Parts: sequence; structure tokens; C-alpha cells
Amino acid sequence: MAKVLGLGGIFFKAEDPAAVRDWYARVLGFDIHSWGGAIFKQPKTTTNWSPFAADTQYFAPSTAPFMINFIVDDIDGVLAKAAAEGVEALGHQDEGGMGRFAWLLDPAGVKIELWQPAKASPEA
Repeated sequence: MAKVLGLGGIFFKAEDPAAVRDWYARVLGFDIHSWGGAIFKQPKTTTNWSPFAADTQYFAPSTAPFMINFIVDDIDGVLAKAAAEGVEALGHQDEGGMGRFAWLLDPAGVKIELWQPAKASPEA
């Protein structure tokens, strides 16, 4: 049976793509390739896909009809790097079975969700 295997990419419009690429490189540590994008190879992670109701406020304060979730290995480190670049977190959630979350807005006004998955509990 033919099926989709995972997220192949995130593509979006921006008024100033060069500034947006630079922000992602500085603030989130993206390795931007000469063709203008980044590639992530993570063999032990998953990608989630989920439509939201049209009237959701979860993407606010962004007016974009989408949000981007990035898996991070050290949410405190990413937030510290963002703060050093003058980017304030929109909020954070430090507890929960799924792990830790925090939110930022990128220069294009897109809401970014950072996710540090919960560590797997040791087997008994």
C-alpha cells in the first residue's frame, strides 16, 4: 500500500527570506545550505501531523494559518540563545507527559513551537 512516511519539508513565504534564514541560523542554530534551506536527519525522532480547527487560538499571536514545531535537545539552551538574540519566549510548559514546550515568533510572524521530548523512563 502506498503511504506517506513522514514530513518531507516545511516551505513558506516570507517578505525577506534572507533575513528569515539568518534569524533561524542565529537564534535556532540552523545549518543553512547554499541553496537556502536546512536538512535535518534524526533517526530516532518522529514527526507529528495534526489539523487544527479553523478558529483555534493555539497559533496566536501569529496570524499565519500554520505553526512549526521543532524537536530540540536542550530547550533551556535554545531559549537562552534566543534571548541573547533579543527574542522573547511567548511562554513555556515545563511539565507534562510529552515533555517540555516553549514558543517563539520568527521574523515572518510564524509561531515556532520548541519541543524537548520527555526522556523515556528506564525499563523495570
